[in-house]
Amino acid sequence: MPPKKPDDYVNVTTSLAYLLVYNFAQVGGWTMIAFAMGLKWVAKGSYTDFYGAVEPMLLIFQTAAILEIFHAMFGLVKSNPVLTAFQVFSRIIVTWGILYIVPEVHQSVGVAMLLVAWSVTEIIRYSYYMCGLIDSIPYALMWCRYTFFIILYPIGVTGELLSIYGALPFIKDRGLYSVSMPNRANMSFSYYHVLIFVMLSYIPIFPQLYLHMFAQRRKMVSASPKPKAE
Repeated sequence: MPPKKPDDYVNVTTSLAYLLVYNFAQVGGWTMIAFAMGLKWVAKGSYTDFYGAVEPMLLIFQTAAILEIFHAMFGLVKSNPVLTAFQVFSRIIVTWGILYIVPEVHQSVGVAMLLVAWSVTEIIRYSYYMCGLIDSIPYALMWCRYTFFIILYPIGVTGELLSIYGALPFIKDRGLYSVSMPNRANMSFSYYHVLIFVMLSYIPIFPQLYLHMFAQRRKMVSASPKPKAE
């Protein structure tokens, strides 16, 4: 194997620095989101104002996750680009295609569920990735990464489905993101029916992803931390 050129080391170092900054920013962003919800809960004792407390931060940091598709495409990380794209865009649809355009759902329990599940999941996930970049993942963090999903994943998915379902009547009545005939293109598009399809797609996809995480858990987490080799 030929020795690496100086440019290779520069590229690796630059990529590592970029990924560290990206993951650090995401940890900070989602921590602020979780903290804002906590303050709102302490102040009012209710989940109904969670979205209003976090909307700007949610839009920024959830949208920034689109970069992860390019990370996978360009080989900066080992993730599958297709799977990454599906996971990111499912969140983007809920964030911009439901929460942003249908304020009537903001105070629903479904929105509170997904916000709590997303924030805790992302704080753990990005912390795990950040520590992995420097080859120093605490066992406790690894355990959290491959254990908390057991509860958080169903809560988040349920919250997403409840939010989409709650928004459907408003989207249908207002014709949001839809195109009706007649028009110059002589074609129609129903965002309402697209969302129904998205909801139905959870049926085959959610069990596969959930079981995949259990398989990863069996691989990554043991009964106790393994001692390091001398």
